[in-house]
Amino acid sequence: MRLLVMITMAITCSYCLSSTAQISPLQEDIVSRCKNIVSHDFSGIADAPTKVLSSKLIHAKKGMPEHCLVEAYIAPSIGVELSLPKKWNGKFVEVGCGGHCGKIFAGSCDYPLQKNYACVASDMGHKSTWLDGQWAYNNVQAEIDWGYRATHVSALAGKAITEHFYHIEPERSYFMGCSTGGRQGLIEAQRFPWDFDGIVVGAPAMNLTSLYMQFVWNARAVQSESKNSLLNQDDLKLVNDAVLALCDMDDGVYDGVVGDPLQCKFDLSKLACPAEIDNSNCLNAEKIAAIEKIYSGVMTSEGKKLFTGGPVPGSELNWFGRINSLMNPFQNSLSIDETAGLEAFRYMMLMPDPGPEWEISDFDFDKDYKRLGLMESLYASSNPDLRKFKAAGGKMIVYQGWSDMSIPPRNIIDYYETVVKTLGGREHTDDFMRLFLLPGVNHCSGGKGADSVDYLAYLEKWVEQGTAPDRMEALHAKDADGIQFSRPLFPYPLKAKYSGYGNSNDAKNFVPVR
Repeated sequence: MRLLVMITMAITCSYCLSSTAQISPLQEDIVSRCKNIVSHDFSGIADAPTKVLSSKLIHAKKGMPEHCLVEAYIAPSIGVELSLPKKWNGKFVEVGCGGHCGKIFAGSCDYPLQKNYACVASDMGHKSTWLDGQWAYNNVQAEIDWGYRATHVSALAGKAITEHFYHIEPERSYFMGCSTGGRQGLIEAQRFPWDFDGIVVGAPAMNLTSLYMQFVWNARAVQSESKNSLLNQDDLKLVNDAVLALCDMDDGVYDGVVGDPLQCKFDLSKLACPAEIDNSNCLNAEKIAAIEKIYSGVMTSEGKKLFTGGPVPGSELNWFGRINSLMNPFQNSLSIDETAGLEAFRYMMLMPDPGPEWEISDFDFDKDYKRLGLMESLYASSNPDLRKFKAAGGKMIVYQGWSDMSIPPRNIIDYYETVVKTLGGREHTDDFMRLFLLPGVNHCSGGKGADSVDYLAYLEKWVEQGTAPDRMEALHAKDADGIQFSRPLFPYPLKAKYSGYGNSNDAKNFVPVR
């Protein structure tokens, strides 16, 4: 079960309900239709002129249904793949990508396809690795495609090809994505609110230029004069142990997870080494200053906040993977945060782009944030006015891991609260959009918390049956075949607390509290 869920957690996490759609007789003739789709002219799709490059019949195996795999591009250069199952459930789904995209991730459509969805995925308009930014070097078309256009036109082209293939348009359309995919989902709701009936938004990379400032801030915060990282894994474990000692029981059970990190009033100074002593059981002043900078988030020299804040208490074990070069599989001499910051500000976040000579030390936190509005206008997914999406009948499930170091959780909380104010109150927001915060969960998935959730199933019930997700169940697997524990998820601002009765590993024994 975990394996199935984790496949889609990379794009958003999903299961779905069994479809009531009937199988058309046309679906029995998948061989000829798959072969002939290459010769069909899709250049007339409004706003999304498309060329099919190839099609291939994939036979059923290893739990995957027989389907037609279509490769195409949308002018000028957005690559897409569309999976069209023989026994179609009558629905369409688009899946998002991660990082800077640049390719169609293997297995993107596997889970929806297992449920007989027609599914499309795109490379977002360029070829690259997920951290590479050189594709955007003074390339406005590529930046527009990655910023907002590719997701929209992939939906248009995907639906048109699906309708041609089955001779009937999809009865429902959904989007699922996490990280960059989460940003794609928000952009769809904000700019193209009629594309999808329901959207799953995971850990969205919104306020993108501010987020990349955070990466640069982190990289500089931990860099010593010798260019090595000030913090090691033992330092971060020391901090995490202290946080858990203070706040682990806030959900009523000792489970290695902080239930509500924003209520954890942890005092880092208590770990400070006495004067002239430096050992593994305490932190020197330089290390404490670095950790405090990461917690606080991006600021000017006068203490003006430029972002909603850094990662929260309880997330410390995830930091090492972002701030130490040993954990970067792409550039051994740089950390992931430093690599991401360099690629972004050299090629993606300024106009014109400064290019390969720009260094992390070049960013001026007192001045340069004022230069980022031009590119943020292409990438932003922070518009709280979702009235058109709501009026169109759209539903949205948003989720975020509390222990996320890559995209700190305060940002989505701030966005949700701003939507509430814009829509006129929580009752006018929760009827179409709900936020769920996952204790102990890392970026999109993973961590000590319960990270596997049937998001698509809950979204389908909301869209198709009118049943809003008042409570969702999350699972944490101990291995490929077993579940270690489960937890309920309640819509923010509610959180789960152990009732004091029954097995604390069972979600049914937790109740919602404020």
